[in-house]
Amino acid sequence: MPVALPSTPKWILRLVVVTALVGIGSGIGGGLVYLALHSIQHLAFGYSEGTFIEGLLDAPPVSRVVALAVAGVIGGVGWWALRRWGRLRPKHAIVSVESAVNGRRMPWFVTIANAGLQVVIVGLGASIGREVAPRELGALVADWLTDRAGVNARERRILVACGAGAGLAAVYNVPFGGAVFAVEILLAEISFATVLPALASSAIATLVARVVVPANPLYPIEQFPLSPSIVVWAILAGPVIGFAAIGFVRLMQFAQRIRPKSWGILIVMPLVFTAVGVVSLWFPAILGNGRSLGQLALTASLPVLLILVLTLLKVFATAGTIGSGAAGGTLTPALAVGAGFGLTIGAAWNLVWPGAPVAVFALIGAAAFLAVSMRAPLTALLLVMEFTNQGPDMFAPVMLCVAGAVAVGYLFERGRVTGVA
Repeated sequence: MPVALPSTPKWILRLVVVTALVGIGSGIGGGLVYLALHSIQHLAFGYSEGTFIEGLLDAPPVSRVVALAVAGVIGGVGWWALRRWGRLRPKHAIVSVESAVNGRRMPWFVTIANAGLQVVIVGLGASIGREVAPRELGALVADWLTDRAGVNARERRILVACGAGAGLAAVYNVPFGGAVFAVEILLAEISFATVLPALASSAIATLVARVVVPANPLYPIEQFPLSPSIVVWAILAGPVIGFAAIGFVRLMQFAQRIRPKSWGILIVMPLVFTAVGVVSLWFPAILGNGRSLGQLALTASLPVLLILVLTLLKVFATAGTIGSGAAGGTLTPALAVGAGFGLTIGAAWNLVWPGAPVAVFALIGAAAFLAVSMRAPLTALLLVMEFTNQGPDMFAPVMLCVAGAVAVGYLFERGRVTGVA
């Protein structure tokens, strides 16, 4: 007699379907963020082809100041209204991805409006990362789908985190990095139950978003060869980069604490944004989410001292943007700052032990700096390698530098908790 095969439990089928839908929804959200951002950039600075920095350089310099001033007004009015509405009606307050993962429901209108404001100001040149918007949209989609599917609390938590990671994966074309972001940062749990849906949703989201998001690396750079000089530098530079990254993190935390809590944002944000626009008349690479500066550092396209100046200005521009009350991320700004810092100390190292391409130090520095600023070494490592499409030769020195930087970051955070630092 034929043996009857066991039927698949309905709850497994439900989770498979919901995971796929989370990936599709997050991919659509990431694609829309990409299209909106680039449409705003092209409209604001009047270019149709080329990169953002090329568009800035071709446009009249005064357009940078005008665009930032407009961004400050839009952002100031928009966030003042959203935050005031949230204070008056707590159920409609802005809910972060981390809070959503821990059980809070995300209101549709407020979440979409918050993400939209982030896209608008970054498109107009604000110095802040764009990655929070697609993460919020991905989490929002997962929040809605899991509510309709009737999954339990643990399954909802996992799928909301996967939605956020898939949104990140979609907008940057980094499927592995997006999945690890969900598992390492949002869930802090590596298990079959977390890894499988994270991988699946990020892969699906990336494939969906590729309809509009280019498949080429975010930072097109050369493939660097491995050498003893690079390995030794990575070991020595890790702790130094860790110290610098801790300073960056604390500055951003300070900026977050002092941001206007009420109507002050209506004044502070336009003033700060306009000031950044004025500085960009001489240093246009400080504008945007950091991709322009990152590309310049990762290719060593400008003199090292000029890259260092741009790096320092980018730090203060990003801190000012956050301190003025803007919402957004620090992923690409931190990567750019780390690349600029790595390039600078790498150029000094080349005077002692010459021979390595100076841009390789920017790559390693970017990964180490990002690992500390995100408090996520695996995510940072994979994101930078996917961003630049580097081969296996660079994994060892990057891992060594990341380990040294994160060790310093861990010691500082541990000392801070115990009152030593």
